This record gives sequence, structure tokens and C-alpha cells, in this order.
Amino acid sequence: MAEPRSADRGEKTCAVCGRRMEWRSKWARNWDAVRYCGERCRRRRLTTVDHRLEGAILDLLASRAGGATICPSEAARAVAPEDWRPLMERTRSAARRLAAAGRVDVLQRGRRVDPSTAKGPTRLRRTDR
Repeated sequence: MAEPRSADRGEKTCAVCGRRMEWRSKWARNWDAVRYCGERCRRRRLTTVDHRLEGAILDLLASRAGGATICPSEAARAVAPEDWRPLMERTRSAARRLAAAGRVDVLQRGRRVDPSTAKGPTRLRRTDR
């Protein structure tokens, strides 16, 4: 079977961490079935905590005026008020998944950024789409 052309390869978003994945030759035979960026995400899968974090992000944004932003730590604090710091990477992953779905924008210094490559503090806002 021939490898797909570059135009057919495209990009996908990992179902767990929300990072952008580009086509790799090791996925040539089953690119349509690829859901995870690697073994770690495939094993971890999404949990109820991940879904609660997504819900907290959307609820916090819904309670704010249009165009208002939140810090991802606010969602982590809403899910686990006493022990929220360990949830921060999962919160960033939830924000990346929501951004890939077109539900939130990830911002740095007031500008939209690619959540897969953003480094440093970010803010989240509802999309205008």
C-alpha cells in the first residue's frame, strides 16, 4: 500500500493531552484510527477528573461577561479547592482539547496562541465562532 500524499496526511489532536499530532510514517497504515500521540496517553485515557475540568472551564467562562478570560488554575481550584496544583497539567490538557474543539481560545498577552506549543502563563476565553 502506498503512503498517503502530504496533503492527505493532515494533523490531528490527541484525545488525551490535546496536543497537535502530525502524520508520521509509523502511522501510515492506520492514520485514520490514530487517537493518541503516544503510549503514555493511550494508557492514561480520559477520566472523570478530566471531564470535570473541561466542565469547570466552560462553567467559569459562561459565568463571565463576553470576552472575559479565566486563568486555567481557576478551573483546577473549582475541581479540587484544597489540592489543585497537581491538576494543572490536566487542566492545560483540558484547555487544549476544548481549543481543538473550537470552544475556547488560549491566549498569551491578549493574543490567540497555539495551545500545543504555548510556553508560560495562558488565559482562556470563549470563542467567538
